[in-house]
Amino acid sequence: MHTPHRFTAALALVAACLLAATAAWSGIRPSAVRDWAEPHMRAPRARIDGSRVTIRDVRNFEFDSQGPTLLRWDERTYDLDALASVWYIVTPFDTDWRGPAHAFLSFGFDDGRFLAVSIEARREQGEEYSMVRGLLKGFELIYVFGDERDLIGARVLAQQDELYLYPVRATHSAMRGLFLDVLERANALAERPEFYGTLRNNCTTAILDHVNTVLDRPIRWGLRVLLPGYSDALALRHGLLDTELSLEAARDRFHANERIRRFADAPDFSARIRATPDPDGEAAASR
Repeated sequence: MHTPHRFTAALALVAACLLAATAAWSGIRPSAVRDWAEPHMRAPRARIDGSRVTIRDVRNFEFDSQGPTLLRWDERTYDLDALASVWYIVTPFDTDWRGPAHAFLSFGFDDGRFLAVSIEARREQGEEYSMVRGLLKGFELIYVFGDERDLIGARVLAQQDELYLYPVRATHSAMRGLFLDVLERANALAERPEFYGTLRNNCTTAILDHVNTVLDRPIRWGLRVLLPGYSDALALRHGLLDTELSLEAARDRFHANERIRRFADAPDFSARIRATPDPDGEAAASR
C-alpha cells in the first residue's frame, strides 16, 4: 500500500535530478580565455574604415605532412572596392562517404591576393575534434582568417583531405555584403564567444547564414547542410557555383589536390591551384 508514495518519491527524485542537470548545463558558459591549441591561439579582429579593411591576426602558418612548421600571424589590409571573387571550398573527411566534411570560403582581390575564412570548433591544447563533443558544449566557435597557403595547404598537405575549390557566382555587391557580414560576425565573436554546435552552429550553417543575407530567396537548412560533403550539390542547384557543368563534372574539374601538392611552394600558389583544364585540354587560370 506504500507503492504510490514510493512512486511519487521516485518521480520527485528524477525531477530534481533533471532540474539540477538543466541548471548545470545552462550554467556552462563559453570563454575566450583558454589554453588554446596553436592553430586557434588567436581570434582575428577587423577594423573597417570606408572601403578599407584591416584585419589583425591573419593566420599564415607553414605546414608539412607532420603539421605546422612555422607559426606566424599577420596584419593585412584589403580594399572592398577591389574584391573580385568568392570561392567555396569543400573538404570531405572520408573517401568512402563524403557526408562528413569541412567547408569554408576564400575571397579574392584584384591584386591577386586571397583571404581564406574557416569557421571552426576552437580546440584547446591536446584536444581532438569530436562531433559528439560538439553537441555537448565541448568547443567554442572561432573564425580563422588565413593565407590560402596555410588554410588550404593544411587540409591537403598535413591532414590528407580531398579538397574541392569552386568559383562562386555573385555580383560585386553580393560579394561585398557577404564579406562584410563575415567580418562583423568574427568581430562579434571576439567580444561575445559562443559555443560551436555540431548541428546548428558550425562551418556550413554559419556560411549558410552569411549567404542568406545576400540572397533574395534564402536557402533552408537541410540534410545537405548537416552533411557538408554534399553542400556543393546544394550550391550548384541554387545557381551559386560559377559553372555550367554537371555535379560530377564540376567535382572532377575543381578537385584541387594534385595542384595544391605540386605548387605548395610556388610564389603564385593561389593562382596555380586555380588553373583548371579548359574543354580543349589547355590550362586556364581563374581569379
